Amino acid sequence: MNRLDRTRLLLGEEATEKLQKATIMVVGCGAVGSFAIEALARSGIGHLILIDFDKVEESNINRQLFALNSTISKLKVDVAKDRIKDISADIKVDALNIFFDENTNLDIKPDFVIDAIDTVSSKIALYRWCQKNKIKFISSMGAARKTDPSQIKIAKISKTSVCPLAAKIRKIVKEQKLSDFDAAFSIEPADKNVNGKIFGSIITVTGTFGLLLANHAIKHIINQ
Repeated sequence: MNRLDRTRLLLGEEATEKLQKATIMVVGCGAVGSFAIEALARSGIGHLILIDFDKVEESNINRQLFALNSTISKLKVDVAKDRIKDISADIKVDALNIFFDENTNLDIKPDFVIDAIDTVSSKIALYRWCQKNKIKFISSMGAARKTDPSQIKIAKISKTSVCPLAAKIRKIVKEQKLSDFDAAFSIEPADKNVNGKIFGSIITVTGTFGLLLANHAIKHIINQ
């Protein structure tokens, strides 16, 4: 059996072919994004565009799939690309070491976009870019300060609740009159133990966020 035979058995030949022909862009290759990327690669997505400007740090190891002792100080997009190629050399990977903001100008049009960015201004810039180019996307809200992955939901951003980041995004989306879009968020109240700007997080939650985002993208591709 080859690497996608179990996928074919579950989804069928036509769906598997759709995945192999699809291009998905993931912005943010950290705690949430790394799991989304891994799932997409192992599910047979044929072309992945990865965007991140950061390097792997030792403090990433507790929750980021690409963070290992052997990858510390390496660019996250480069580590991600090497790992994907180790999963399948047939996957096309564009690794872009850039910070996504309102000045980003990409001459590409993926079939779907996953937002796994931490910075609010970058998230808004990505929403604008996707909506301008008529590209479907899903955005991750706050995955830090949570411990219960069973409380993660997917809904339109206008229907999100509890999550402080989602509340901030909802306000900006309304003020700037952006279109509604899908978002992954947790209805678990955030842990109140905060050390300055550094938030605690655990892989069971951040990883679940990433897998749910990937699953949402996969379903979108199959149902097109």
